[in-house]
Amino acid sequence: MVQDLSVIVLAAGKGTRMKSDLAKVLHPCLGRPLIDWVLDQADAVGARHQVVVVGHQREAVMEAVGGRGVHFAIQAEQKGTGHAVQMCQEAMADRAGEVLVLSGDVPLLSGATLEALCRHHREGAFAATVLTAIFADPRGYGRLIRRPDGQVDRIVEHKDATEEERSVQEINSGIYLFHTGHLFRCIHRLRPDNAQGELYLTDVIRFLVEDGLPVSALPTLDAQEIQGVNTVEQLAEVERELMHRRGTGVE
Repeated sequence: MVQDLSVIVLAAGKGTRMKSDLAKVLHPCLGRPLIDWVLDQADAVGARHQVVVVGHQREAVMEAVGGRGVHFAIQAEQKGTGHAVQMCQEAMADRAGEVLVLSGDVPLLSGATLEALCRHHREGAFAATVLTAIFADPRGYGRLIRRPDGQVDRIVEHKDATEEERSVQEINSGIYLFHTGHLFRCIHRLRPDNAQGELYLTDVIRFLVEDGLPVSALPTLDAQEIQGVNTVEQLAEVERELMHRRGTGVE
């Protein structure tokens, strides 16, 4: 078994809100596909093994990033984030250590933020660590639910949340760092018992907590970094921020 840092990039979705025939992760962002920026993030944290989950227009996505030495897992039907990770079982079969889960449409994460996430995770010897953010208006986002002592209890998606849970302002970014063995031990326990009828990767957090394993959440200092791209307007916002970073020398 090879023990080091692996990365799984979720890139199988259609991105229907982009109102385009092009797969969302292939939309150009400063002349490069969105997913290219995310793979830069994986490189920045020294991930030697990178798996891209492809589905919609998978041949085009594979062609776009195949030269980067990544591995691919095919999610022929999009049945949720948990299902996407299930499809990585074969590509991750000989891996141990840690696995970072990234979203193929979140290009603004900085190397410093990911390094802080890895450091926090390792220093606490956690089974999983979730990157979170505090939003004044968290509508539409999954909520990070903590116990009275501040420890992580679970993540609940907005559509499944109670009114009390929806009042929580700490949101799930969709970025996770897992102990690889614990992740793949739990991933097949997922069931589509939710409003979306999907397999949620977030349920793995609950399983780990129920199993008595240590789970943590690290709020990012810059909530803008976790902004996903779902519309052409959001893509333009992301491009402006990346141009600003280039101008100030911050990458």
